[in-house]
Amino acid sequence: MSATTLSLHHIIRKSSLAENAPLLILLHGYGSDENDLFSFANELPEELFIISVRAPYPMQPQGNAWYAINFDAEKGKWSDNDQAILSRDLISKFIDEAIEAYPVNKNSVSLLGFSQGCILSYAVALTYPEKIKNIVALSGYVNPDIFPKPLQKEDFAHLDFYCSHGSVDQVIPVDWARQNAPYLSKLNIKHKYSEFPVGHGVAPQNFYELKEWLAARI
Repeated sequence: MSATTLSLHHIIRKSSLAENAPLLILLHGYGSDENDLFSFANELPEELFIISVRAPYPMQPQGNAWYAINFDAEKGKWSDNDQAILSRDLISKFIDEAIEAYPVNKNSVSLLGFSQGCILSYAVALTYPEKIKNIVALSGYVNPDIFPKPLQKEDFAHLDFYCSHGSVDQVIPVDWARQNAPYLSKLNIKHKYSEFPVGHGVAPQNFYELKEWLAARI
């Protein structure tokens, strides 16, 4: 089922619950679209109401992005941070719209993001922590330049992160991802970090682990 009346184009998988369902929002990576992560949907707990969202910036000849990337730049110049902040806030607005439009529980909202969608998941959770419960952060990294300053530790006590990365990722170096856990630890945020012997993708054992992690928290 698709819907276009909200601020971001998206597709949904309904929950087995008629109301107050835990909500999972899927945020795809650079150059992809809402159908990519939605392939996970039927393998995830049936009580989840799942929304897979399309990023707002169309690419040529196909695909979409949450913000522009300069692949030849150093890490500090890698992202168009202004566009990333706009997308961060657009996702926050979309969460409010989804809670209003669908029979979901506003106190049980989880994000699952891959690559660029992962980076935005960190940003949304740390900017609007009151809206988020769980975060599945796949093959991405923390970009503090798209967070508000300063961050207040007491705002994050309820958050829980599952973070994973491929140890031979050729797109986002694993060394960048290894900074995620120490960053979350400094904020006293609950988290789990795993690495798998794959490139820029989600290995079967990675998916099984995140599925078990998420099922225990909804």
